[in-house]
Amino acid sequence: MAGNFIEEELKRLKEQGLYRKLRHVEGEQGPTLQVDGQEVINLCSNNYLGLANHPVMRQAAKEAIDRYGCGSGASRLISGNMTLHEELEDKSAGLKGTEAALVFNSGYHANIGILSSLIGEGGVILSDSFNHASIVDGCRLARATVVVYPHCDLERLEEGLKKAPAAARKLIVTETLFSMDGDEAPLAEIVNLAERYGAMVMVDEAHATGVCGPNGAGVVAKLGLGDRILVQMGTLGKALGAFGAYVAGPRELREILINRSRSFIYTTSLPPAVMAMAIAAVDLVYKEPQRRLALWHNCRALRDGLRSLAYSLGESQSQIQPLIIGDAQKCMAFSEQLLQRGVFAHGIRPPTVPPGTSRLRITLMATHTHEHLHRALKAFEEAKVEMRMEDRG
Repeated sequence: MAGNFIEEELKRLKEQGLYRKLRHVEGEQGPTLQVDGQEVINLCSNNYLGLANHPVMRQAAKEAIDRYGCGSGASRLISGNMTLHEELEDKSAGLKGTEAALVFNSGYHANIGILSSLIGEGGVILSDSFNHASIVDGCRLARATVVVYPHCDLERLEEGLKKAPAAARKLIVTETLFSMDGDEAPLAEIVNLAERYGAMVMVDEAHATGVCGPNGAGVVAKLGLGDRILVQMGTLGKALGAFGAYVAGPRELREILINRSRSFIYTTSLPPAVMAMAIAAVDLVYKEPQRRLALWHNCRALRDGLRSLAYSLGESQSQIQPLIIGDAQKCMAFSEQLLQRGVFAHGIRPPTVPPGTSRLRITLMATHTHEHLHRALKAFEEAKVEMRMEDRG
């Protein structure tokens, strides 16, 4: 039958260790979770500051529903542009230190909308090889020439800039804090190259927003590069614990995206409760800096503990700590060993990461306790012994 190709593709995915399935998660998104009926330590959440369950955000959402109702009713360009959308944009621009900001329904919507709006046929996009899938898809939609340079390789980036036609519209796009490796882009050097060769710069601060820099404003703010970067994208659903995304930059950038970004124009706007949660989250990032301090303390503690067990975590100095396993099937087997010991550290496999680099993407939260980390390290120690025994067979 014609549908047999689906069964064959699923079989192939299983044989290659690339088959995915959904796990059932109950309860709040905290430092511990109920996964498939088992309470586990959560080491794979992007809720870095632990804000997703904050009582102030809960209350803000409830009050917004009482005042504005549940749905936004339409796209922003029709009747869905509500007071809370513009208030959140003002808050986002204030956090980032830019003239303006525009709210998108997700980081994915934002990245494909920005790239397809700013660069078209005849233009050149230079993209880091480790950039997120939403950037990759945005590059495809832009219909521009795309030059993918090796991860953080400034020499190859400069080669791409030299080869680009002088009159072409050029844009360098990079994450600031990379989602799978936890390392930072050499952003100051990238900006210098962009200015030398007449290129624009777009950064994805999804995993840096709320975590890095003064008041959690991100890597751009940490390095003082805000006036030299055209586009700053960040998400509201990771460290900020809400949902959605923002694009911050000059006022003209906001206007062109309103007029040209299909992923903004042709979608119903985010509902009031989501906007209210995000507004409250931005305020909390200012008011509760101790959360960032707790997060960095936990990062150091777990990293030091894993290294004492002879685990390698690459170049990461952030809340994202990749433990490279290599083989996809071994990676998922190791993840299962940890889950049996009460630790949820999910395996990441191709195509999310390059072949041969399957890993546990370990992430920390500000709300993990010393006891959580102690129990997690014990599980990593036991799982390592178990995996060695299985390999010896």
